[in-house]
Amino acid sequence: MHETTALLIELGAIILALGILGRLAGRVGFSAIPLYLLAGLAFGHGGLLPLNASEEFVATGAEIGVILLLLLLGLEYSASELVSNLKTQYPSGIVDFVLNAVPGAVAALILGWGPVAAVALAGVTWISSSGVIAKVLGDLGRLGNRETPVILGVLVIEDLAMAVYLPLLTALLAGLSLAGGSLTLLISLGTVGAVLYLALRHGRLISRAVSSDNPEMLLLVVLGLTVLVAGVAQELQVSAAVGAFLVGIALSGEVAEGAHNLLAPLRDLFAAVFFVFFGLNTDPAAIPPVLVPALLLATVTTLTKIATGWYAAKRAGVRTAGRWRTGGTLVARGEFSIVIAGLAVGVEPRIGPLATAYVLILVILGPLAARWTEPLARRITGGSKAPAPAAAAPVPLVKAEPSAQAEPSAPAEQSARAEPPVPEANDTATSHS
Repeated sequence: MHETTALLIELGAIILALGILGRLAGRVGFSAIPLYLLAGLAFGHGGLLPLNASEEFVATGAEIGVILLLLLLGLEYSASELVSNLKTQYPSGIVDFVLNAVPGAVAALILGWGPVAAVALAGVTWISSSGVIAKVLGDLGRLGNRETPVILGVLVIEDLAMAVYLPLLTALLAGLSLAGGSLTLLISLGTVGAVLYLALRHGRLISRAVSSDNPEMLLLVVLGLTVLVAGVAQELQVSAAVGAFLVGIALSGEVAEGAHNLLAPLRDLFAAVFFVFFGLNTDPAAIPPVLVPALLLATVTTLTKIATGWYAAKRAGVRTAGRWRTGGTLVARGEFSIVIAGLAVGVEPRIGPLATAYVLILVILGPLAARWTEPLARRITGGSKAPAPAAAAPVPLVKAEPSAQAEPSAPAEQSARAEPPVPEANDTATSHS
């Protein structure tokens, strides 16, 4: 009974603290994620007041948080939009990998951590945070901007690349043979391919089977299906987050919109728990020794992400202002970087503190870069004056009506190229159509 009481007290204190921190961040117009990480550091191992009774529950909640973040991101897409993005933006995905994975691998080798740690740190610096970026796009009111399909396309390619990367990393960390690693990779690719096929061919049937006029039934079925698929995906050596993302892809129409409205509050709660959990498991005393490498790595990979976004948006025919916004928005790192670091700490314990410092820096810098990269670039290059994009009221991250965003991104990009030139200042508020 005493353990249950301690658990309830700790959980209540954590959730209340998250609410207060979220309100504080909202008042100053800033992302709450850095505050969640700092709270975890303060009350975790080596912190001010370790929370022992609720640690196991928080760990499970953190797993659910990642799953819900990627599920709701997947609800933004139809399967056809996903395939269209992959066909048109795979060169941008290659550039993204080269520019952002190489600095992490080189840093690990310079630090003398060995080739396996280099592969892990390459993943930490490569993958942008889908959850943070999705929230930033909504907070800044940019879901209808011309560059937004490009940003989401890059994120999709990264998320799907995790279906290849994570099994390989797991095999390397476990010391599996080439044959064992190849088998793991084939299983993961086969799983992803099967789910994509079902989403493309039978997405309507899946949505119809899940659909319900009763919100309670819809919530239970969608959440249960997502957690089940995520667990099976993890068992098959595919990321649970990727499995959840593919479930979101398979759902469409009113089911997707209804599921989003029901699950968004749960996502916000468990995503906050996820960031707190990572902080709880990091000793604050381990961060200062790796702070300088983390700052250098964050500086380099901020510039490389901006270059990635510029290139991807240029290929899509987006104007100059939108290219800068694309690059700035992609800067944030988060959930996947932390997941990768968590897998690798058994091989190289120093990756955990370095990843924490690195993610903390970029999760703070990310929302700032998304907001100010374009105005700063315009001022430096002497471009035409335009008002800096102001923060807007949060926009629900749901699939838009057919007239706004239901078309695949490739035709949208073609229409953007076909339109007559307009002043750069108008590009901020131009809706994707």
